[in-house]
Amino acid sequence: MAYVQGFVVAVPAANKEVYRKHAADAAPLFKEFGATRLVEAWGDDVPDGKVTDFKGAVKAKQDEVVVFSWLEFPTKEACDAANAKMMNDPRMREMDASMPFDGQRMIYGGFNAIVDEGGAGKAGKTGYVDGVLVPVPAGNKDAYRAFAAKAAAVLKEHGASRVVDAWGEDVPDGKVTDFKGAVKATGDEKVVYSWIEWPSKRARDEGWKKVMADTRMQAGSMPYDGKRMVYGGFAPIVDA
Repeated sequence: MAYVQGFVVAVPAANKEVYRKHAADAAPLFKEFGATRLVEAWGDDVPDGKVTDFKGAVKAKQDEVVVFSWLEFPTKEACDAANAKMMNDPRMREMDASMPFDGQRMIYGGFNAIVDEGGAGKAGKTGYVDGVLVPVPAGNKDAYRAFAAKAAAVLKEHGASRVVDAWGEDVPDGKVTDFKGAVKATGDEKVVYSWIEWPSKRARDEGWKKVMADTRMQAGSMPYDGKRMVYGGFAPIVDA
């Protein structure tokens, strides 16, 4: 299973093409450093929540759109080695100096995949992404893995091409925003970074109707507080 570096960013809507190009230009560098995949997905169906939501997670302004993105690495060691190289590479420092968004509100962290159904994603093959953040009590890791694996099987049966749930391993505290604040995690909770890949938005919309009507998804209790789960729909703009 992959090790994932997950990000959530608030980007001015007017900067969409600049952001897409910035990310596309960075993709070959990430590959050089050892990443196996980069996905940048533009907010498309990102609802307001009563307790938590993606917009609040990054303190998005009215003219900003939330981007859900991730890098995949073979292992945590590969990710750590890549980060060390990035820190010392002048090309990355140059790109960091020209980011088309407020980097102080970007949230990021490292996550170890505990469920990965559908196999490694193929670049350019994903038509739509559901992004999810979940606060899970640390003691419920095994229960969550079983719950997520069961849900993944149902999602795939109804059209999803890949389902990944990744357990927080290196999730730093931020000065302005962070993953823990995004889901209002308590001291004994871990953050799960999860996504569902679909062939298209239409397949996603039709698939979710079937999933919600599936009795297998209605049985049992969730091993986390669903009221603090953050979710939304995103359209990939870079998949490399």
